[in-house]
Amino acid sequence: MAVITLTSAFASPGVTTTSIGLAIAWPRPVLLVEADPTGASGVLAGFFRGAWSYQTGLVELALASSGVADALPTVVQRIGDTSVSFLAGTRSHTQATGLRGLWDSLITALAELESSGQDVIVDAGRLGVAGSPEPLIAGADLTLLLTRSSLASLAGTKSWAETAREPGIGWRQPGALLIGESKPYRASEVSKVIGLPVVAALPDDPVAAAVYHDGAAPPARFETSAYARGMLAVVEAIQANIAHSRSQLVEDGLR
Repeated sequence: MAVITLTSAFASPGVTTTSIGLAIAWPRPVLLVEADPTGASGVLAGFFRGAWSYQTGLVELALASSGVADALPTVVQRIGDTSVSFLAGTRSHTQATGLRGLWDSLITALAELESSGQDVIVDAGRLGVAGSPEPLIAGADLTLLLTRSSLASLAGTKSWAETAREPGIGWRQPGALLIGESKPYRASEVSKVIGLPVVAALPDDPVAAAVYHDGAAPPARFETSAYARGMLAVVEAIQANIAHSRSQLVEDGLR
């Protein structure tokens, strides 16, 4: 399939939560990359509730003498009996700026994983933070800008959306993922305001989201809840979007 990056521009719409949820729901083997420059792994402390300690991650990958592509398999961890692998981020925000030389090599290595049947989901955290993994944001097959539909969220998102679609220097394939549609604006209205297609929408359900964000016990009927169904729908929408984009590239190449 591809490399999919999630990021945000305003407040905390749930980038890490959604990244974990998508990885768990993903139908193929997938690597979850924690590239949020704020550090202090939200996945280890949240989803794993501190039960997993930091072993290896981006810092060790950057320091590897064998090269990024060769070292990548040695620094990832498997998540239980799932088909999800995990590449931990930095332990402190002070380490993020030291990874600037890693990102270009990493996006190339991640793209190559597709040939082995593995997809990649990147949690890039919030835009505009020192040490932001810009090549992972700009170079992904699909980069989703998460936003809520409130006026404050849309105002904060619009400026970055303009950068994302700027010819020549914008993102390879930008889109939006809406958290909490119709609270108060619909996807079509959000798309018109920010100038990006809304690829999918996910229900705003803090109780269900806490399963991925805090490692909370799943509430009753979680697997059939609107949130779980919404996560599966987002997976399908992402896959359809990338398939369509690639087919368009093939058609354009034949013209």
